[in-house]
Amino acid sequence: MKIQQIKILQLNWGQLSPIWHPLVIEIETDQKIVGYGEAGVAYGAGVSAVAHLIQELGQRIIGKNPLLINQIWQDFYEHTFWAKGGGTLFYSAISAIDIALWDIKGKTANMPIYQLLGGKITSHIHSYASHIEYGWGPFSRYVKTPHDFYRIAKRAVDDGYQTIKLDPIDQETDNTTLSSRGLLTQEQLNRAYERTAAVRQALGPNKQLILDCHANLRVESAIQLAHRLLPLKIYYFEEPVPTIDPHDYDTIADQTSIPLAVGEHLTIAKSFAPYIRQRNIGIVQPDLGTCGGFTMARQINSLALVNDINLQLHVCGSPIATAAALQFEAAMPNFLIHENHEITLKQAYRETLIKPLIAKNGVYEVSTNAGLGVELSDKARHNSEVIIVK
Repeated sequence: MKIQQIKILQLNWGQLSPIWHPLVIEIETDQKIVGYGEAGVAYGAGVSAVAHLIQELGQRIIGKNPLLINQIWQDFYEHTFWAKGGGTLFYSAISAIDIALWDIKGKTANMPIYQLLGGKITSHIHSYASHIEYGWGPFSRYVKTPHDFYRIAKRAVDDGYQTIKLDPIDQETDNTTLSSRGLLTQEQLNRAYERTAAVRQALGPNKQLILDCHANLRVESAIQLAHRLLPLKIYYFEEPVPTIDPHDYDTIADQTSIPLAVGEHLTIAKSFAPYIRQRNIGIVQPDLGTCGGFTMARQINSLALVNDINLQLHVCGSPIATAAALQFEAAMPNFLIHENHEITLKQAYRETLIKPLIAKNGVYEVSTNAGLGVELSDKARHNSEVIIVK
């Protein structure tokens, strides 16, 4: 079996574009088996660069056996020069290809990917309602007042979610994002507390509340916020500061009992290793679309497992990313909870697959179909910008 062609599809999500621009790929073999993958650049800058990187890397694997996944990964790492220096965009391109190759492997073996990873530990993946500050429903809008945070959180609770994540500081009151990266003012701390308290009220005392600051704080302000919100029983605190210096997380961890989580801005296992070795975090959050796919995620999670650190994949893209995450999480003994971003409630997201992936009461049923267990819809293909590599 040989790789015959690669299609790179930038999905057009209509009214959600250009903020959302998922980049998925189809790798087709000479036996007409198609594998799907996704690069972790569904938002933010760099999607065009990643598309061109996939095109360049794809030319290296045309004619190769798609089942030689480790060999292909090592070729990318050893012989493309820049892979050794890392970088989210480069590893996003490798990730998309790797995920698609695992999909082909599963379809060739007529097994779901979780079976290739050692078999599933659970069939039911519990998820949390992620980033309700953007709303929770078919339309996105910034949520600002404590009353609106309560109302939106209550909607997620009514949908069956036992856990909610929010960023309480990102949006100021005047339609601007957080502008200060220094110490938080008392007004900012009070506003963050009131928003978070409103979500805690909607959840009640016995459900989980996750805090995420998108790496927008500095060490001192992260400690300020952790102290202020501690009475609200925070489950864990995701990326309070940039993941450039692991010692920053040592300092924060020394000052708060709230477990810390990192991963969205990290890539391969070597970038996770300092955080895991120093045990300044409680949760690793690799993104299959940026860390190097299934191949590298296994290495990252092996490090986490032997250091008693939990796994919660970062998931924020198309349903291809969701399908991949569910397959991986089902087979990992230290899996904690699945991220279900509010984007999953949008019509464009749900029209991407022939059979939509939808959580029921906050729980996903893991597909037992071969590979990822999903197929792109004709509508998604027709509404995409396509690059073909042969």
